[in-house]
Amino acid sequence: MKSTISLKLLKALQRGTDKLSVEALQKVSAFVESQKTPKHSFIGRGGDPDIYYSLFGWMLYYVLGIKCDKENLALCLSQYDETDLDLVHYAAYMRCRMLYHLLGNKKSTLLLRSVFNRKIKNLDEFEVVPHDDPQSPYTGFIWLSLLEDTGNTVKSKEFDLTVLEDYHLADGGYMNVKNGRTATTNATVAALSIIGQLKGYNKNEDVLYLRDLQNSLGGFRAVADSPVPDLLSTATALFMLHCYGVEPKYSAEDFVEAHWLDSGGFSATLLDELSDVEYTFYGLLALGAI
Repeated sequence: MKSTISLKLLKALQRGTDKLSVEALQKVSAFVESQKTPKHSFIGRGGDPDIYYSLFGWMLYYVLGIKCDKENLALCLSQYDETDLDLVHYAAYMRCRMLYHLLGNKKSTLLLRSVFNRKIKNLDEFEVVPHDDPQSPYTGFIWLSLLEDTGNTVKSKEFDLTVLEDYHLADGGYMNVKNGRTATTNATVAALSIIGQLKGYNKNEDVLYLRDLQNSLGGFRAVADSPVPDLLSTATALFMLHCYGVEPKYSAEDFVEAHWLDSGGFSATLLDELSDVEYTFYGLLALGAI
């Protein structure tokens, strides 16, 4: 079975977790536990439970081996009306449904497509998609991962890769808006992920462009003129380089470790003193991609 984006992420997270000492593992696990509600939803920085943050929390549950009550997981899922969710939250909800099966049996990863097959909404049925553009690289990335997670066949007509050229810059990289002037790490990673999943992870100029965005401290910026590199951009860039078998220019271990807070979670940037399960996910993803 071809590895899906979700399974690639879980494997990278597991590698990151395996690098932690026993003490660090306990510290990170305690932070993750502190972010959940009694119904196993996870809270964002505003303090409210959200299926988007629950996705990160549940993936961390899986790789950290944290015990959870499947009845509470089911209660968490029952709080959401999937018909009212935008694309990003709908995709998060569906991946949580997938994780519901995984959290019950770690050995079931290879059987997911046989036990979890779900008809989903069409892309044009969503009123809200990222950047208000159903063809942007990030929207395409979310849609592709959603199809994979739900066991749906990825049809070539749904992914006309020539469309990505509208978001590609001549000097390299991708943007999430047409006619823009600056490539972003997020869009470049999304486009490379789509291309890799559909055509194979073959080294190309845009992968090398992504590699060259790394600064000497080991981090990646969201865009070239961002004041500081951030953990999200760094983790996703390192992950995509790993998928393509390309080594980063610089070691990122010290950069990632510098974002680990006393709370046990990871911060978004070195200027940030707060954490959540999303950036803790990115911290472990970065470690696993190194």
